[in-house]
Amino acid sequence: MTTKNLAGQVAVVTGAARGLGAALARELAARGARVALVGLEPERLARVAASLPGSGRQRHGHWHADVTDPAAMAQVAEEVTARYRAVDIVVANAGVGLGGALDESDEETWRRVIEVNLMGSATTCRAFLPALRDSKGYFLQIASLAAIVSAPLMTAYCASKSGAEAFAHSLRAELAPTGVRVGVAYLSWTDTDLLRAADADTYAGTTAGELRRRIPGPAGRTYPLAPAAARIAAGIERRAAHVYAPPWLRTTQALRAALPPLITAVARRALGPRPSSPSPVRRTLLGPGGAAAEATRSGPGPAPESPR
Repeated sequence: MTTKNLAGQVAVVTGAARGLGAALARELAARGARVALVGLEPERLARVAASLPGSGRQRHGHWHADVTDPAAMAQVAEEVTARYRAVDIVVANAGVGLGGALDESDEETWRRVIEVNLMGSATTCRAFLPALRDSKGYFLQIASLAAIVSAPLMTAYCASKSGAEAFAHSLRAELAPTGVRVGVAYLSWTDTDLLRAADADTYAGTTAGELRRRIPGPAGRTYPLAPAAARIAAGIERRAAHVYAPPWLRTTQALRAALPPLITAVARRALGPRPSSPSPVRRTLLGPGGAAAEATRSGPGPAPESPR
């Protein structure tokens, strides 16, 4: 596959205020790209944009918008395209999570995970698709090991990531005649604010992190953020159909049919009998990124900020 030099390329990254989005923005900027950051935390977005290589030359900008708001994302796409005259890469990275059992989760909060992780990706793509067609660009969907391995206590997150993966595969075929390429990036447990919040979440007196670390082999480990961002950026340079961070995740594709019964057997031992007293209903998304997404639930998403 041909590798594209990212120097001068324009890359849009959603969920760029923290975690993988911020790390990926730094990696892309270091490889010469001009980066447009989109997210819900304007002060953090501004700090990330200011920290990127070349920020003093106004190469990078940031926009405050909710990826689930079609009008806001359409305006962001219009402003980004007007500023840079082209968009070459769009990374649908924005994501949130919710822990706990299905019947202990608030339905509106559960739906919010689907809205951000799946619908937000489609809304992002729809907004930037005209620009990507013009540039014959590349759309990268950030998925997860959760798209391949459907784990207990993660129903919303696994459903959203599986849906996002299927969305990207369908989109790849749909856009093939246009020259726009579509990729899916799979990550394992990566050291971000979201994972740390998820690990601290408890079920029946045990933290999710303790349960996760009972998984044998590499599947239970936590992986550093910087190498994951570097591997994804290298995949973007290749316009890869699939990117795996870490590389061993590729092997899980061949095992997909065997994984559900294996996960069920492991969960039966790890989770044990259901507690007799119900846990409080979970009404909040995990981590500080989830808190930012919560703030947009009661009304329409914020209007995009003037680009900087």
